[in-house]
Formats: sequence, C-alpha cells, structure tokens
Amino acid sequence: MKSIRLQSITLLLLLACMPALAQQPATPAAPPPPAAPIAPPPAPKVDLADAYRKEFAFLEAQKRELTARLTQTRGAFEGDRSRLERDVDALENRVLAARADTDASNEQLIAAERQQVVVAEGTDLLTGTIAQAQASLASAGDTTPDSEAFKALGDGEKLVELLAAGLRKLTEFSSVRRVPGTFYLLDGIEVQGIIVLIGNVAALGTSPQGSGVLAPAGGGRFKLWNVPASDTAEALAANRQPEVLRAYIFESTAVAVEPPADKSFVSEMRKGGAIGYVILALGALALLLIVVRAVFLQRAGASVNKILDVVTAPVRAQRIPEAIEAAKRFKGSAARVVTAALRNADRDRAHLEDIVSESIMHESTHLNRFGPIIATITAVAPLLGLLGTVTGMIQTFDVITEFGNSDPKMLSGGIAVALVTTMQGLMVAIPCLLLGSLLNGWADGLKDDMEKGALKIINLYQETRAAVASPRAA
Repeated sequence: MKSIRLQSITLLLLLACMPALAQQPATPAAPPPPAAPIAPPPAPKVDLADAYRKEFAFLEAQKRELTARLTQTRGAFEGDRSRLERDVDALENRVLAARADTDASNEQLIAAERQQVVVAEGTDLLTGTIAQAQASLASAGDTTPDSEAFKALGDGEKLVELLAAGLRKLTEFSSVRRVPGTFYLLDGIEVQGIIVLIGNVAALGTSPQGSGVLAPAGGGRFKLWNVPASDTAEALAANRQPEVLRAYIFESTAVAVEPPADKSFVSEMRKGGAIGYVILALGALALLLIVVRAVFLQRAGASVNKILDVVTAPVRAQRIPEAIEAAKRFKGSAARVVTAALRNADRDRAHLEDIVSESIMHESTHLNRFGPIIATITAVAPLLGLLGTVTGMIQTFDVITEFGNSDPKMLSGGIAVALVTTMQGLMVAIPCLLLGSLLNGWADGLKDDMEKGALKIINLYQETRAAVASPRAA
C-alpha cells in the first residue's frame, strides 16, 4: 500500500513540474549557429483537480481492497490461532497426564525397590539367624541341623525347628546332669567314671582311680584339673549339695586347656632373646667390675690410716729414711703419695704442696679404675633394651601381617621381647648408675684423705724440725 501511495505522489509531482520544466530553456553546450526563429508549440492544459480526484478514487479502491484482504487475513489468523491454542492445550494436558503417570510409576518403582530391599534384608537376616543357630547347636552337640528331614524344610520351618532344638538345649544346660564317660587322670591315664555336667560351662568327674574338677582336653574330652576337689565331685555324683562348689569354668570342650606354666626369674629372662642375654652379660660384667673396684677402694682407704700410724713416730724423730721404708711396706696409692711427700719433705711449702697434688693426680687413674666401663654399661643397657623393644614390635607386626591378630598366643613372643628387654635394660642401668655414683664419691673421698694425710705428715715434720731448731738457735 505504501508503494502505491509513493507512485501516486511521484506522478502528481511530475505533472505539476512539467509546465515549469517546459518553460525553462535548456542551456546550450555551445552557441548554436544562427537560424531562423521557430515558434514553440502550445503547452497542453492539465486539470490538477481532476487528476487528484482520479488518484484519490484509485487510492480509495486500493484501500478498500487492502482492508478487505487484511480483514480476511486477520480472520484466517484468528482461526488458526484458536485451532493452535486448542492443540497446545490438548498437548499440555497429555504432557501433564504423562507426567502424572511417570510420577506414579516412579513411586511404584521406589516402593517396589524398598520392598525388595526389605525382603532381601529379611532373607539375609533369616539366613544368618539360621546359620548362627546351626553353629550354636553344633557346638552344643545337637545334630538336628545335620538330618535330611531338616535340610528339606523351608527357611521358616527350619527356624521353628531350630528354636525348638535351642529350647531343648537350654533346658538341658540349665540342669546338673550325670552321665557315664571317660576322662584322663593327672598322669594321662584314661579311666571310666561318672561325669557330672553343670550346664555346658563346668564338669566334675568321679572314678575309683581319682575324682575332682574336670577341664577340657580337646575334642569334647575331659581331664582332671590340678585342683583338689574330690569331695565336691563325689557329693554331686551322689546328688548331694557340696559345702563348697569347686569348678573350672570353660567356654568349649573343643580346645584343650593347659595349666599355667610356673613363672620364674630365669624363664622370664629367657623371653628377652639374644638381646636380653647381651644385656644380662653386660650387667654381670658391670657387677663384677663394681665389686672389684669396691674392694680396691676399701683397701686404699684402710691403708691411709695404717700408713699414718706407722709413719708418725719416725717423722716426730726426724728419721725420714726410716719413715720412707715404713711407708714402702704398704702397697697402693696412699703409700705412694705419702712416700712422695716424705722424699721431698725438706723442700719449701709451696713446692711440696704441688708435689703432693701431682702425686694424687697421678694416682687418680688407679682410683678411677673401671669407672668409665661401668658408666658405659650404664648408658648402653637402656639403649639395648630399646633395641629389643623395637625388634619385638617388628616381630609382632610381622606375625600380624602374615596371620592376623586373631590368636593372642602368636603375638606373645614379640610382645615378650619388646617388654622384657626394656625391663632388663633398666635392671642393669639403675644399679650401675647408683653404685657407680657411690664408687665415684668414695674415690673422691679417698683422694681428699690422701691429700690430708700427706699434708698432715708434712706439717708434723716441719713442726718437729722447727721445735728442734729453736733451742739450737737460742
């Protein structure tokens, strides 16, 4: 419609501009040659109003046609839209219905899965309960689960039968039963007698050869326990109530029970293994060195007083050679220190004290004999104990890796090494540290006593000499 209007307007503008264009002379490109004047033709007359009316009528007809076509198109569009809206509504309803069906199906599926899980759990629980009941009855000696009739039953019937068998066993185990049977004496001889069963946790036996408390011997058999209880067994066998009920409580008769081994110091020390023997050897060596050093220090301490008693009289008499010979009759550090002091008695005081100190320092090597070795053993013994602990733990973890940790007896070897070697190291280190410190203090005291004794002899000699020289000077 817009293109028709533009064409009409363009046509009107051209019609309007034609007279003006006709009146405007064309600009010559070059001056024409002179010619005779020609009269122009008369311009045609155009009626604009008539042209406008025709154009307007044409435009009105176009408008009516376009309006009719627009109305027809709009009606068709509205019809199509209504039809499509109905189709969309129908599709939405179908989608909602399908979604509702899907949700319902999902809920049913979830419910079915839950029901399946519940059924599976119930089946597993029932199967486990039946298996556990069969194992419990088998351990109690009941043969119901082994029968062919039992195997042909359903799970529910099996459970009922097992419950009945369990009730029978509980009734049986809640009473004291007397049955003939065999058991082993303490010397291993098998005898016939009466076995008194107290439920399934204890048993006593009587026979002409021996009576008393019974313990499991393995394989459902019994043996006498090393507890005197013949009166209890005979009273129960005669259906009398004993004054004191002695019994060995056990869990199962399938595994033999051994009496606990007697523990001793030697057996405990053997648990330490090779490292334990090394620690004990070092401890014995340290003990020997401590005894030797103590004897040596005791002799050295006793000789100090004896030397002073023997040397005092010759020194008072100014008989130094005699005093030196008397001191030489003694052996040891104290005799050598006193002898060195007597030999240099005529020297000045300061020089004499230096000589005494040098002699004592020289004798310190003898007085401190074995001290460093004892100190070394004191330091090494705990380290060896720690080494044994680490070794034992490694052995324990190796056993756990290979066999698991279900049997504590298999782990006891490594644990024993781990604990016993630490104990042995401390047993050696603590006495060595204590006694070594006491011996070191004793040696230091002896050094002080030797120094005091030597200075006492020097002072006595100088005082005596001064007393003798004073009358002469007077």
